[in-house]
This record gives sequence, structure tokens and C-alpha cells, in this order.
Amino acid sequence: MRIKIIFYFFIIVLFSSCYNETKISHKNVFRYNESKGIASLDPAYAKSQVLIWPANQLYNGLVQMDNDLNILPCIAKKWVVLNSGITYKFTLRDDVYFHNHILFENGLGRKVTAKDFEYSLNRITNPKTASPGAWIFNNVAENGIKALNDSVVMIQLKSPFPAFLGLLTMQYCSVLPFEIVEHFGTDFRNNPVGTGPFQFKIWKENEKLVLVKNPNYFEKDSLGNNLPYLDAVSITFINDKQSEFLEFLKGNIDFISGLNATNKDELITKNGKLNPKYSNQIKMINQPYLNTEYLGFLLDTTKAITKSSPVLNKKIRQAINYGFDRQKMMKYLRNSIGTPAINGFIPKGLPSFSEEFVGYTYDPDKTRKLLIEAGFPNGVGLPSIVLTTTSDYLDLCEYIQQELAQFGIDISIDVSTGAIFRDMVANSKINFFRGSWIADYPDAENYLTLFYSKNFSPSGPNYTHYFNSEYDKLYKQAMLAVNDSVRYDIYNKMNRLIIDDAVIVPLYYDEVIRFVNFDIYGFESNPMNLLNLKQVKK
Repeated sequence: MRIKIIFYFFIIVLFSSCYNETKISHKNVFRYNESKGIASLDPAYAKSQVLIWPANQLYNGLVQMDNDLNILPCIAKKWVVLNSGITYKFTLRDDVYFHNHILFENGLGRKVTAKDFEYSLNRITNPKTASPGAWIFNNVAENGIKALNDSVVMIQLKSPFPAFLGLLTMQYCSVLPFEIVEHFGTDFRNNPVGTGPFQFKIWKENEKLVLVKNPNYFEKDSLGNNLPYLDAVSITFINDKQSEFLEFLKGNIDFISGLNATNKDELITKNGKLNPKYSNQIKMINQPYLNTEYLGFLLDTTKAITKSSPVLNKKIRQAINYGFDRQKMMKYLRNSIGTPAINGFIPKGLPSFSEEFVGYTYDPDKTRKLLIEAGFPNGVGLPSIVLTTTSDYLDLCEYIQQELAQFGIDISIDVSTGAIFRDMVANSKINFFRGSWIADYPDAENYLTLFYSKNFSPSGPNYTHYFNSEYDKLYKQAMLAVNDSVRYDIYNKMNRLIIDDAVIVPLYYDEVIRFVNFDIYGFESNPMNLLNLKQVKK
């Protein structure tokens, strides 16, 4: 057997070394660039969009989301929720196979069983895995993930959590073949085997990653045709955004995502429309993105850094919120891509978002009045406030700095690097910081948990260290509310408390924006900014 495996490895190495890259220039290859590089293809580490996108092509889980954030069957064809939201039972399809691999019998894919899910989900919480996604199972009971037989998986929670199905759509929850993972160990990162529409072909790190069509993929389109339509996905790693943009214009890349200073004004008008000169070459797709950009205040009076901080004064925080024009900021700094955040912290795109809820709008008179009430008329005597950010958001922070200066509010900007900045925020070393929150799952709880007192950082995402007993009480009520409309009403009450207490300065609700070449069809968008290529044609 050992000789057979070595022989197969020799064949793969030989094939890979002789792999002619002209083969991936076929018209049915979808090409995109990942400027930040890819560190791992193991879904246990799919924390950022950079890693989530390829993982979404390689793997599947029990459930999945559609473009409207509905939870749909995937490998689980059905499920029931029992015991008032404590017990979940998933019944699996019987036609799902792992990608073909030499370690399987005859080199063919093996059928997925419930034991594979038991292994894969428990692997995420295993300290040896050190997965950043372990937190999603914090509410799962001890030994709460079990295969009842080959086709039924049961998950037991400690307490009801209405958003749990949404958590299971995350790439962390992908099913893996235990024998392949155990064989490769940490090298599974570059030897991935899943059940997804595409399977691993070749990865030359920092150069190119190629995924090819899975001929045995289980999902079909509405007419019964096999998915995916594409033959392959080719990912390059050009780190210069201007070079990436030029390759896109030349047709060597099929789409680019997001706004960048190098192409923003070239591609988009100030009113958020595609530059007319590209109307016959490029399609622009945009929609609400589950991402709220904000500024956060550290409200923990036990920290030495906050002892004399002016941001502990709620009236000062409110004055800052009223003191700049979000509409103007979006038009001139974001080319109208995104929506001014005047409706609280919950972003557009979630069912619980409410336009009737109005938080802070530009109101100079209120800013002046609040400064007087705080004891600093026209800002006289108000200490300088340091706002810490990264270079990516410096233009936004400078705009706010200039706007607030007219009221005598002196903002000093400190620019930090990404890793240092994140560490300082997590460890309560910054009084006033730039933040953003991208949804991990499609429920407003994912946003409101940032202000629950039991989630103080660094052990949780409450970076402001906000504490409000009424807020905590509402949070617990929401977790017990099975009815969506009841839960959304509670969410809005929590949103109101955050805004009334001026815990943060909401800036804008982001938008997914994608630019796609004209020969691409079936390419869609969604509020989670997932890259779904199953039904894309070229």
C-alpha cells in the first residue's frame, strides 16, 4: 500500500511540474486577483474574506445562504429544531462525495457521512487546531455534536440561540474527510479536499492558485443541469492595486471588488455611477453590505488611559456625533458608495434594519448646545482628543477632524499599523478608535453582541467596554425570542440605547461593489460579500 501511495504522489508531482498554464487560458476559466495573498486553504482558518472566498469554492456545510440571506439546505437536506431551540437534528443527503484523492480507495471520492461532520465541527473547538472560529460553538453543550447514524447529525446547545443556523453557514463549519486531514496534519492547508463545486489543482504560493471543476458535484440548477458551469477558477496574487486594475482593463482578470484610491475616481462618478466611458466594457454591481464603519469610544473608567479622558462625558460624545456631515463625507470621499449611518449600528441589508429609527444627523446647533452643557462653550477648555486609525481610513478621519474643528473640538489623529492597531483596540489602550464590523452571520445579534457586558475585550468583541444593565437584560430577552418580529423589536430597543448613550460614532453602512467584464454571466452579489461561482458562465 505504501508503494502504491508513493507511486501516486510521484504521478501527481510529475503532472504538476509539467502542468501547462496555457490550459487554464480556456474561455471557461474565471480569473480574479487576491492582492493580499492566501495563507491557508483549510476552512478552520477562514477568518477573513481573503480566505473565505476560495474556501467557498472548495467546501460545503450543513446549510448555506442565498443572496437574500435565507438559510437553505446544503449537505443537510432537512432539519428540525427541538426542545425550545436547544436541539438541532440534521438529515444528510446521500449523494455527496468528497473530491477524488489518491488516499481514497481507487483514488475516487468517498461518500460524506454524519461522522465526517462530527469530526469536522469538533475539530474547530479542539485547542490543537487553534481555529479562530472556535467561538461559534461556545454555546454548544459539552459533547454536544454527535453523529446518531450515517445520515443524522445532532447538535445540542446550552441555551437557545436563534441565529445558530446562520452560524452554521460560515466556512468554519465545512465538512472534511477525517483520514485526509489526519494524514496531512498542518499541510492540509495546501492539500485541501472538500465537497465543493471546485477542487484543488495547483498552488504556487504568491503566484497562482488553480481550482478545477468538480465533476461529481451534487447541486444542480433549476433546470436540472449539473453545476458548476465553469471549468476552472484561476487566482493570481498581484499585490499592487494599480497593476491589478490595469490587468482588469486588459481583460486578464474577470472582476475586481471594492473601492480603491487608485481606481475610485476613474471608475465611479461622485454620484456613485459607473464612468460612462466604461459602459460597453464593464458591469457594475452594488448593494448593501453587512458592514458598519464607525468610531468607538473606550468607556471603561477602570483603565488608566481613561482617567481624565473627555470622551467619558456623554455630551461630548453626542456633540461629536452631531458635528459632521455624513452625506457630504460619502459623496466626496466614497463617491456615494455606501449609506450615511444615521439609523444606528445595525446596517442596511439585515431584516431588522429600520429606516424609521433615526440616530445622529448633522446638526451644528445641537453640537454647540451640547458643548455648552458639558462646560466647554465653543470648545474652550476642552482637552485635545486623540483619534487612532490606520492609513486606509486616514482621509475619513481627517475630514471629521476638520469638520469638528469649527466647533472648537480639537481632534489629533494618530496613525497606527494594522496589527499594532488591532492589539491596542483589543487590549483597551486607545480612548477613541476607528472600527468596522463585518457580519459573520446574517443576524443583528452579531452587531449587538459588541455591547453586551459579558463580552468585554480582549476575551470578547466589546471593545468599548460599554456596560448598561438594561441593555444586558434586553440582550438576554432577545436570545429567548424565537419569533423574529419580537426579536427585531428588542433589537431596535438595544440599538436605541447604544445611540442615546453615544457609545460609538456610526459613519456609514458599506456597500458591496463589484466590477465585472461583459463576457461574465450569472455573476451575482449578496450582503455578506461571499464569492459564489457555482452558476457563473463565461
